[in-house]
Amino acid sequence: MTLAGIIAILLFLGLVIGDWFQFTTLKSWACRYGCPLAHRKDILASHPARSLSSVFHKAGTLPLPHGIARWVEDRQVIVIRPYYRLFSLRFRTVWPLKGTIDVCSDGDQLRLHLSKRIPWTSAILTLLWLVFVIGGTLTFVVLFTLDGGLSTVGGFFWVIGMAALGLLVLAGGLILLSFAYRLEDSRLMQVYQELLEVLTAFLSNSSEQSIGH
Repeated sequence: MTLAGIIAILLFLGLVIGDWFQFTTLKSWACRYGCPLAHRKDILASHPARSLSSVFHKAGTLPLPHGIARWVEDRQVIVIRPYYRLFSLRFRTVWPLKGTIDVCSDGDQLRLHLSKRIPWTSAILTLLWLVFVIGGTLTFVVLFTLDGGLSTVGGFFWVIGMAALGLLVLAGGLILLSFAYRLEDSRLMQVYQELLEVLTAFLSNSSEQSIGH
């Protein structure tokens, strides 16, 4: 049993590490990896999407003040994420966000569709935790009631106390999730706004040059 437990723990850690590696990498094959949470659309006046390759370096990357972007030309996708520094003093959560921006050229407009994503392990473990708290509390209340626990005043208050404890744990977890999402979302959107500023300046200069010619 001990050996099986160790193997299970190592397998779980391997899955988590592999999931986070695919999530944080900027390689083209992992550009859409992650659990989508929210979406946003923006429109820029521009040339065809292929002209965006001029904004990025030879490796297809664009360093930004607070993050990095990568242009995947064959898929018409821009991937953005904040910088992940190993010994950074900035507080990080276990729900990091990255952005996948689908680029579509529509005449003289450039449509950007941003998808905010988190690692699959973070999404799955969070969901399992919610199910455990909610399901565990409801299961206890139902089973305790069926066993006649409400037949006494003490049993009634015991059920009330356990239900209140479950709700307290659930509320605390939801507050933590809300705080973490707001924090990580602000970091991602900061990088997104920096990218929009670069793209807007580039497309504006390109338009002026084409008019001048």
